Order: sequence, then structure tokens, then C-alpha cells
Amino acid sequence: MLTTDQIALRDAVRELADEKIAPRAAEIDRTAEFPWDVVKLLADHDILALPFPEAFGGLGGDLLTLCVAIEEISRVCATSGLILAVQELGGLPIMIAGSDEQKRRWLPSMATGEILGAFALSEANAGSDAASLRTRAVRDGDGWRLDGSKRFISQGSVAGVVAVFAQTDSEAATRKAHRHMTCFYVEKGTPGFDAARLEHKMGIRGSPTAELTFDGVRVPESNRVGEVGEGWSIAMRTFERSRPGIAAQAVGIAQGATDVAIGYARDRKQFGRPIGELQMVGAMLADMATRTEAARQLLYEACREIEAGSPNAARWASMCKLFAGDTAMAVTTDAVQVLGGYGYITEYPVERMMRDAKITQLYEGTQQIQRLIVARALLTGE
Repeated sequence: MLTTDQIALRDAVRELADEKIAPRAAEIDRTAEFPWDVVKLLADHDILALPFPEAFGGLGGDLLTLCVAIEEISRVCATSGLILAVQELGGLPIMIAGSDEQKRRWLPSMATGEILGAFALSEANAGSDAASLRTRAVRDGDGWRLDGSKRFISQGSVAGVVAVFAQTDSEAATRKAHRHMTCFYVEKGTPGFDAARLEHKMGIRGSPTAELTFDGVRVPESNRVGEVGEGWSIAMRTFERSRPGIAAQAVGIAQGATDVAIGYARDRKQFGRPIGELQMVGAMLADMATRTEAARQLLYEACREIEAGSPNAARWASMCKLFAGDTAMAVTTDAVQVLGGYGYITEYPVERMMRDAKITQLYEGTQQIQRLIVARALLTGE
């Protein structure tokens, strides 16, 4: 059950999404341009402030409240929902392990939307095997020098500050590499730091996915977050709170596709009656709605468990992302089927939703990785 305040927030975000974001969704997808107007909209309504503590200019929303907002925005535009999800993701390492000075330095600007954040862990040869990353950070006087590159970084080209994970022991054996990973915050405009290129994607096309390069980037000691060698722990603790945001995006996409399919099935007539009255179509709609609601309830319960400090937080985060991502893919595929030929063309949004849904099975850890995490937790009791 949502609280009265959470229901009020859900309804307010839903109204804003329907009135202001939904009319932009198709154009955002068509042009593949980052919607700065949506950023301003979310900032003006304090939605970007939800993930951040009140002490640092945020609203102090809990994980469930944040996910409700992501879900409602993603229901009409997955790209726009991702803006909020990545803003949380970019700030989580500071909230988890940053000093008060670092929190005062960056979080207020992220809460107002003055700067956007990003999270840079993945590399060309270090995706699911994130511990094998090759980006290096070596001490350089009273700071650090970063060299390497990152791949598939959501909003990497538009972020004002990026959490970058690098190896700080060049002699570390690959199997122990996770013990030598450290987190640094690199600010836009730092010499040697560049968004070298953007990926051309099948979905979430308005969200820039960048390759970031670091060529002798000098980072002051004050930009190191957490202890040297603590980066792996920070990244994994970040995922415990960020993966539910992707699950919320997936639930929103599934709900949006279900809504479109239901409306179409009511209006579209074949054989002299609405197609929704045909048993096979009606059964598909029933399955879509049931799967979506099941994913939502798992997500909400996961948020409550994680927020309460459950020792099984990683398992809950993986389960909700796993189930919600698979649900989004299945439901959007069925929505296209319900609409038939119309579902395959851009006149209706379900083809976009189907393309957008796929990424929820890939980023923040593939579905195969989520299954491994859940299985390991079940077998070891950790």
C-alpha cells in the first residue's frame, strides 16, 4: 500500500507526465535529442530533488517514492523517466560514501537540476565482468591522474559530474581487481576528459549514451569518494538502490503499453464488434495487466525491504529488476500484437515502447547477471 503522500505524488506526477511529457515523447524518440525542456520541467516541479537528502537541498524521498515517480514518467516516455533514474544513480556514490564537504559541494546542484550526474563503471571489455576494468588512476602529486575509457554511459555527454571507477593498483591480479577499485568524481570541462562519441540505439533514443575518454585527467584528492580500494563496495551498494529505479522504468513502460492496448481493443472493431471482446485478444490483455501488476508489487516490496536495511537488499534489487524487465519486454511485445499492423508503425507508441523495453533487460546488469545474484543469495544465504 502507498501512503497518502505517495498517492498524492503519484497522481501529481501522472498529471504532469500526461500533459507535458507525453506530447513530446514521439519527437524525442524521432530526433534522438536530449530533452533539456523535460529536465527543466522536472527541476521546476522539484522532481529531480526527490532522491537527495533534505540537508543538502533535496526532498529526502524514500526509495519507493522515487520509484513511483520514475514509473509514472516512464509510462509515457522512457527517456524522460531515465533522467530521474540516472540523476539518482549519479548521486548515490556521494550519498553512500561521500564526505559532508562533498555532499555540500555537489548534491544541492543535482537536486535543483543545475547539474546532471552520471555513473561510469562499464568499459568496452568490462561490462558484466565489471571487476576487470582497465581505467587506471595513479597518484600525481597531491591528486590523481586518470587514463582510460568508459562505454555505454547514460547521460555521460550531458552530465556536469560523473562518478568514475578506476583501478588504483596497476599490479593487481585480475581475480583480485575488485579490491583495488576506487571512485572519483570527474567534473565536466576537466582537461583530458571528453565524451568521444555517442551510441546510436534502438531505444531510449533521446538519452545520450556516451563513450567517455580520460587522457591524463588530473583529479584532486578532494574528488575521491570513499577510501582507496572501496570502489567495488560503493558500486555494489549503489546498484542495490539504483536497480529498483530501472525496474520502475520497466513497470512504467509495461503499464503504458497496456493502457494503449486496452484503449485500442475497445475502439477497434473487427467481425462486427470491438476486438477486446474476442477471447484471444481479451486473454492477452488480462495477462498483460496481471504481469504488470505483479511486477509493480514486487518492485514496491523490494523498495520497502531495501529502505528498511534488509540484509538481502542485493537479492531484492535483482529480483525486481529481473522480473520487471522481462515483464516490460513481454507486455510491449503483446501490445504490438494486439494492435496488429498499427502496432508496428509509429502512428501508435507501442513500437517505441517495445524498443525502449529491451534496454531494461540489459543495463544496470543483464538479466543473466541478476539471476546469478539471486541464485547465489539463495544458495549461500547472503
